[in-house]
Amino acid sequence: MEKYEFLILGKNQSILEILLRLVNGNENWNAIGFNDEKLAQNYFLLNNIDFVLLSSGIEDAIEKEFSAFCLKAHPDVEVIEHFGGGSGLLQSEIYDRLHKKGKL
Repeated sequence: MEKYEFLILGKNQSILEILLRLVNGNENWNAIGFNDEKLAQNYFLLNNIDFVLLSSGIEDAIEKEFSAFCLKAHPDVEVIEHFGGGSGLLQSEIYDRLHKKGKL
């Protein structure tokens, strides 16, 4: 099975750590987290990212800007806004995107 790379951006450190743990708990997923959008943008440009997860604490304008930046630089990236709902919901969102891309 293919390995997928995730970039997680969120301002709430404890939620960011939970999301990192959940994503990295899947042997085919690898995630790195940021609470600073400029650092996240730099990392995004230098790495092949499959999924961008936007978590809590990001201002609407920053969220829209960051999403647009990612999609412009890499149109195939999947951007998911995830603001809670438990690990099952997050996994469902990710698997749904993979299924729609024909990767499952």
